[in-house]
Amino acid sequence: MDIDFPLILMVLTLGTGAVALIDRLWLGKRRKAAAEELMTQGAHPEEVDKAEKESFIVEQSKSFFPVLAIVFVLRSFVAEPFQIPSGSMEPGLQVGDFILVSKFHYGLRAPVFGNTLIPTGEPQRGDVMVFFPPNDSRYFIKRVIGLPGDHIVYKNRQLTINGEAVPTTELGGEPAYRPLKYLAQEQLDAADATVKWVVGRSAISGQPVIWAGPEGEWDVPQGHYFMMGDNRGNSSDSRVWGFVPEENIVGKAVAVWMHWKDWGNIPSFSRNHWIN
Repeated sequence: MDIDFPLILMVLTLGTGAVALIDRLWLGKRRKAAAEELMTQGAHPEEVDKAEKESFIVEQSKSFFPVLAIVFVLRSFVAEPFQIPSGSMEPGLQVGDFILVSKFHYGLRAPVFGNTLIPTGEPQRGDVMVFFPPNDSRYFIKRVIGLPGDHIVYKNRQLTINGEAVPTTELGGEPAYRPLKYLAQEQLDAADATVKWVVGRSAISGQPVIWAGPEGEWDVPQGHYFMMGDNRGNSSDSRVWGFVPEENIVGKAVAVWMHWKDWGNIPSFSRNHWIN
């Protein structure tokens, strides 16, 4: 079962904040009054200290609330780190890349619910975006291909948007003597994307074939976006599960700040770069 961390963080922040507020407005005053009453009665200092002592829940809530509040605000409205879990955005983003996602490029959004509170911008064609797919609580990262109202066609490795073929430059196969993958560069509005197709073998003829991924035509509804992975032959994206509603947007991926594939490897900063 996937853990809804944003919801848990919000509940913990609100819960500890509520306890801290109740203590400030009521519980703290009640403890102080009880301690003063004991002092006037000449009680032992230990009894006075015991009367003033905060409960475990109050003490922990007052300690953790400021930290949780800072993390909550930064994570919800400024930036959030993510790790790339799959190769669907290769060659640009690789498994183990840690990325920074801006939370304010597409508007300040309500935590958990996702509705826009203050509009600051909208996704542009070519942006690399983090979001929740329809009916899925997992974070995905893909490239924005279709904007609301666009007509998208993807056939024979050629992307066409609103009747115009996206300018594509073939970069050739790698390795050159026996290609296992083919690369090309697409000129999108906000970025030039390097896309990848994997070489496989036909189940019928046994001959090498280029896996281009699902093909078809799509009309993007208003308030939705069409997303595709740069690794076109190996990406679960809008070609498979449909359009991303505006309220499912998390933020714009802006930078790779560390690469750490697994515990058997040493973290590296050699791949640090701004995301195009």
